[in-house]
Amino acid sequence: MRTVLVTGPGGAGRTTVAAATALASARGGRRTLLISSDSVPALPADGGSADERLSVVRVDSAAHFRAELLELQERASGVLDLLGANRLDAEELTELPGATQLALTHTLLRVAEGDLSQQGHEVVVVDLPPLADALALLALPGQLRRYLRRLLPRERQAARALRPVLAQLAGVPMPAQWLYETAARKDAGLAAVEALIQDGATTVRLVAEPGRAAGEALSAARTALALHGLRVDSVVATRILPRHSADPWFADLAAAQDKCLDRWRQDWAPKTPVRETVHLGREPRTAEDLAQLAPDCEPGHREPGHAGNPWWTEDSGDGVISWCLPLPGAAKEDLRLVRRGDELFLTAGPFHRVVRLESALRRCTVSGAALTDGVLRVRFTPDPALWPRTQ
Repeated sequence: MRTVLVTGPGGAGRTTVAAATALASARGGRRTLLISSDSVPALPADGGSADERLSVVRVDSAAHFRAELLELQERASGVLDLLGANRLDAEELTELPGATQLALTHTLLRVAEGDLSQQGHEVVVVDLPPLADALALLALPGQLRRYLRRLLPRERQAARALRPVLAQLAGVPMPAQWLYETAARKDAGLAAVEALIQDGATTVRLVAEPGRAAGEALSAARTALALHGLRVDSVVATRILPRHSADPWFADLAAAQDKCLDRWRQDWAPKTPVRETVHLGREPRTAEDLAQLAPDCEPGHREPGHAGNPWWTEDSGDGVISWCLPLPGAAKEDLRLVRRGDELFLTAGPFHRVVRLESALRRCTVSGAALTDGVLRVRFTPDPALWPRTQ
């Protein structure tokens, strides 16, 4: 199954491009699923279809938030009653910041588990939130899994029969069994979403209207996506004006767009194409309006790669192992590396990732790092106390 994650700076037309991508895929003969939190005027509502091969799912973050919180209340009813807490009714619940990301994560879980792919969808197009929120969403499953492992480690779960005794000895109540069961279930779900995002058939499609601010946002996103091992299949430049207009005002705007597009092609080529969609002069209202944005919005094919695990190791021959990670667009002064136990904390500007080191690297000490030609190389020297001696 091919998955295309569509995002970009707010107001650039990412929902339109996601819809055009899905429609082009369906008309190309592939059963396609479009997932979006926003309505698409040119396509029917949830469950409808503008093409026999295209299905549309609308994510309702408010309904998902209410359902999750009511379920949590029910599971924690014993503790809440003990505290004398007043229950919240569904009618008084309003979604909090972050509810959209959690609802989309849940929808991706349904895709990963096959709940939304029972019709044998070959392509899934996901309309993600604007760029900053999308980057946080793509990193969310891994971060939540790490928090669960730290707060409720499986290896420290006491047997159910011993919990009353341990509670008396410790003087505090032990976590209930349902809490561990819920954590295990959530971890399994997050692992499935993380696997879907990092799958070799998943790519990110960046959508932006040519301009200086958009170029800066794309440059930052390029580094962030590389940090998490996600590949960009294309950059889609939207609302491109007709070239060679007789009107001087339009001609100047088109020339400015061309200049920006030239810079983008220099930055992203040759591995990532920069595609263009025409300016319709209005918002798309019909499926045929979306079709005018094709074929440049076709989902295309995913090249073989290792999404989610882009780094590799190099052996210098003198016992030093270099751990390599491509970070295009990263600046040396914005990089930070901190090792804590078996984990490496990576920071590139405002973006962060915690990576668990492979077995061999855990038995080494960090002896240096360098950023050269867009590749970060972290040098590891074997720790004599942890490596077996050879005769």
